[in-house]
Amino acid sequence: MLLKMMKKYKFLIAGVICAAIVTGLFRIGYLVNPFRYGAETILLKWGSRGDYVYVVQDKLKKWGYYKGNIDGIYGYQTRLAVMEFQRKNGLKVDGIVGDETARALGINIPGGGKTASGGGGSVRSNELYTLAQCIHGEARGEPYIGQVAVGAVIMNRVRSPLFPNTIAGVIFQPGAFTAVSDGQMFQPPGATALKAAQDALNGWDPTGGALYYYNPAKTTSKWIWSRPVVKVIGKHYFAK
Repeated sequence: MLLKMMKKYKFLIAGVICAAIVTGLFRIGYLVNPFRYGAETILLKWGSRGDYVYVVQDKLKKWGYYKGNIDGIYGYQTRLAVMEFQRKNGLKVDGIVGDETARALGINIPGGGKTASGGGGSVRSNELYTLAQCIHGEARGEPYIGQVAVGAVIMNRVRSPLFPNTIAGVIFQPGAFTAVSDGQMFQPPGATALKAAQDALNGWDPTGGALYYYNPAKTTSKWIWSRPVVKVIGKHYFAK
């Protein structure tokens, strides 16, 4: 009789046993709820590609941790540099740019919670943010059309065979932009810079195809003065 009852209710019995085991594991800590314990979100790790890898590499190279090329690819050398940075700053040494490491680097990565892989809609979002950061660093205080114009120059370079073919590649090309060199690029952009970046991404080019711009009151380069000026917007001269 007992055997028949066990066969009849075997699925119910199995379910009760499984529930008891899972409950017990939670109580003794074998199964952890990452939201309850505040686990760090992975943002950038080995294999990640894209704009924010460029940012990490550029910062670590500037501070002497990274010796490789700034190529937007999170590989062996980038991981070693991140680990050394983490070690020197009292962070968990895992070679992953999670929330805490990103904060220590001074990087604001939008859309936290998704691993950066260089694919999908998050790439477009990262491109917009990186472009806005450069616009803010280079042209804040300029009229709105002047901020769009700076973004347009970056986009014109992306399309030109003379320059790298990605936004981050253009922005982080060595010596290309003062805001990258002096760190102003890494300030959070305001709403105006974000809107200007979106307009530039959408194809608005107030410069008429310029590949260069400069402030004549600050520029000492003889070469840039030799470029034909096609437009003057605010304090910037735009040239081809």
